[in-house]
Amino acid sequence: MSTVSDSELQEIVHRVVQQTMGGVSTPPTPAQPATPSPPESKPEDFENITDQATRRRIAIGADHGGFVMKENLIKFLKEGGYQVDDCGTYSTDSVDYPDFAYAVAIKVSEGKAWRGIIIDGAGIGSCMAANKVLGVRAAMCYDHATAVNSREHNAANVLTLGAGLIGMNLAHQIVRTWLETEFAGGRHSRRVSKIMNIEKK
Repeated sequence: MSTVSDSELQEIVHRVVQQTMGGVSTPPTPAQPATPSPPESKPEDFENITDQATRRRIAIGADHGGFVMKENLIKFLKEGGYQVDDCGTYSTDSVDYPDFAYAVAIKVSEGKAWRGIIIDGAGIGSCMAANKVLGVRAAMCYDHATAVNSREHNAANVLTLGAGLIGMNLAHQIVRTWLETEFAGGRHSRRVSKIMNIEKK
């Protein structure tokens, strides 16, 4: 018994369909082998870091309202194996948060620190100040979800915290999550690029 090849079978089906429908149809094209999909591209690295040793260096700063939390987080970060640059303040004496936000942000902008953390009473003012520095994407986070989102979607490189709004345990959770969450890339790379392009306008 002779076997029918795939191309012969396709031709038979084509003739039967043509006779049944009474119309003219285009002969089927031979099936093409599936082309392998291109390998998934690595998410773009938006961090201005050339020295691999700098990738574990955290710049941290606070005003008087965030001083106590800063001191606690420095210990927490060092225990986690991070190098820490303390940008002040160094007491609870009243100071102006933009000075310390800038001190942290400029280290990140210039590639002298991998990430930055700034603490003030609410976290809002420091976030505003840090985002004025070229190349900085500061995010004020107040729970686990905002910490994840700021990294996965926005590639945030500076974190701001409100010491008057969150407790120490939550601060630890936010910082750990924020430092360990990778940027997702994909469609988010295009969007972060658009954010960064605003600086060029």
